[in-house]
Amino acid sequence: MTSTDSQLILGIDTSCDDTGVGIAELHPGGTVTVRANRVWSQTVHASYGGVMPELASREHVERIDAVMADALAEAGMDVHDLGAVAATSGPGLVGALLVGLMYGKGLAQGLNIPFHAAHHLEGHIFAAASEAQLVPPYLALVVSGGHTHIFDVQPGGQYVLVGATRDDAAGEAFDKVARLSGLGYPGGPAVAEAAKLGNPRAVPFKVPLAGQKGYEFSFSGLKTAALLAHKAGAKPEDLAASFQAVAVKALVQTTLRAAEDLGRETVVVSGGVAANVALRKAFTQTGLKVVFPGRGLNTDNGAMIALAGAAAIREGRAAEGLGSGAAAYAPLANVADSSL
Repeated sequence: MTSTDSQLILGIDTSCDDTGVGIAELHPGGTVTVRANRVWSQTVHASYGGVMPELASREHVERIDAVMADALAEAGMDVHDLGAVAATSGPGLVGALLVGLMYGKGLAQGLNIPFHAAHHLEGHIFAAASEAQLVPPYLALVVSGGHTHIFDVQPGGQYVLVGATRDDAAGEAFDKVARLSGLGYPGGPAVAEAAKLGNPRAVPFKVPLAGQKGYEFSFSGLKTAALLAHKAGAKPEDLAASFQAVAVKALVQTTLRAAEDLGRETVVVSGGVAANVALRKAFTQTGLKVVFPGRGLNTDNGAMIALAGAAAIREGRAAEGLGSGAAAYAPLANVADSSL
C-alpha cells in the first residue's frame, strides 16, 4: 500500500456457529473503517441447547458463498478490488475453522493477493480498538461464550496475558443458566431479557474469587450454584437477574483492579457478552475510559477479522505463505504471560 492508496481487506470468521464475512478499508495514514459486515447465525443448534461441531462445519460450507456475495454487495465492490484476505486460524472448533481458513487461502491464491491468518481474540480486540483509533497501551477484556481473558495491549503488537478464567467462560455460564431455566438459546440475550423482570438480590450468589490478589475468573461454581437454586424453586427471572448481577460484578471488579494495578486508563471490552447492557452500564461507572465495539461487532463476525488484518498490514507484519498450514491452535500473536 502506498501513502496515497487505500486497501480493502476481506475478513472471514467461521470459528464457531456464525459465518462471518466483512470488509475493512485501510486508509492512507493508518485509519480504518468497516465497509461491510455480514453474518449468518446458525439456528440448527437451538434444539440441542448448544453448538454441535459437525453441524456447524456443514452450515459454514453451505452458507459462506452467499455471505461472501452479500458482503461484496454491501461494500459496493467486486472481488477483484480486494488487496488482502484475512481469516481466523484459531482458536475455535477445528472443523469450522478450516472452512473459513481454506476458503480465505484459496481466494487469496486465486487473486494473487496477501493472506493473513488472524487470531480470533485479536479480532475481538480490534473490533473496538480500530474503530476508536486507540493507540496502545490499553487493557482489553475479551468476554464471550468461549473466552474470558484480560490482555495488556502494548506498543508494537505485543500482548501480555494478565488474567483468564480458570474453568468456564462467562458466556458459557450465561448459556447454561438460560438452558436450565428454559429461557432459550442463545443464552446471553435470553438471560439479559429475563433479568429485566427479576430481582437481582433474590438468589444470594457469591462473587467468584472475591478478595483475590490476581486477575483470574471462575464461573464453574456459579453455574453449580445456579443449578441448585433452580432445583430449589427459584423463579427463572429472579435466577437470571441474580446470576447476571454477580457475573457482571466479577468481570468489572477484576478488570478494574487490573487496570489500576497496571496504570491503564483505557479498557476495551469486547466479545459477545460485551453486548450485555448491565455489563456496559457497570463499566461506564468505573471512571475508566471504556471502549466497546460498534454495532454488529460484539459477537463473532468477519469485519473484526478484516480489522485485525488491517492492523497486521499497518504494523508491517508478514503475510502468511499460502502453502503453509496456519495452526488451528496457534496462540495469540506475540502474547506473553504476565509475571504479575
